[in-house]
Amino acid sequence: MKRVMLFLVTNMAVMLVLSISARVLGIDRFLTGNGLNMGMLLAFAGLIGFGGSFVSLLMSKAMAKWSTGAQVIKHPRNQDEAWLLDTVGRLAAKAGLPRPEVAIFEGAPNAFATGPSKTNSLVAVSTGLLQSMNRRQVEAVLAHEIAHIANGDMVTLTLIQGVVNTFVIFLSRVAAYAVDSFLRRDQESSGPGLGYWVTSIVFEILFGVLASIVVLYFSRRREYRADSGAAELLGDRTPMIDALRSLAGLQPGALPKEMAASGITGGGIMALFSSHPPLASRIAALQTAR
Repeated sequence: MKRVMLFLVTNMAVMLVLSISARVLGIDRFLTGNGLNMGMLLAFAGLIGFGGSFVSLLMSKAMAKWSTGAQVIKHPRNQDEAWLLDTVGRLAAKAGLPRPEVAIFEGAPNAFATGPSKTNSLVAVSTGLLQSMNRRQVEAVLAHEIAHIANGDMVTLTLIQGVVNTFVIFLSRVAAYAVDSFLRRDQESSGPGLGYWVTSIVFEILFGVLASIVVLYFSRRREYRADSGAAELLGDRTPMIDALRSLAGLQPGALPKEMAASGITGGGIMALFSSHPPLASRIAALQTAR
């Protein structure tokens, strides 16, 4: 329940701030008596589309800690926590990165990396993953998450999300205005009618679903890169293959929606709507890599 409420409250707050910004900048006045002001509409769509994505990116670490209950390791309380800090630090140094924050959260086997930049990031692993894997396999998972950070995956996905959000907002308004104009073709009244507001919501949902397919495609591609990056950091692909095989025999831990694209597990029946490729495909890609 806390995760759902946090997600809703955050999104409402972001939308409120962006709406106020659009009003202050005067770019929410794209509907005119003579039709749509395309330049104004594009500026509005860009502000909302990219603004929402970057606000979410800036809040990603705080959201991740809150929604998963992850506890950052500041002072190791035992040998396992000390090993985690040392391993993440060593892998990060090898990747040319400062050590990210390291956290543990309660749950079934899973892990994720998040953060607004390479110098301000977080790597978190679940208790289930630590309990079900040996250290060499856990090290491979950590290397996978470090590879995500080194590849700049969080920022890349944010940019992609911003682009598709902009197109969704822009195209949904254009399509809604066209439908509304058709419905009011025999009327003398000017300005958009109820049909515009209803169809803009419908088109935004429809285009949003199609846009998510594009974003998730790029998310799946970056998983292969992170697997390859982990093998390169370790100097051996075997530990990553073993970790994926281990995960294939375990029940993946569910991550909050906003963290799913940064987790280690994934796949499923609805492949187009999966943030991760099937584990078998990832194992095969590692085995055949040169």
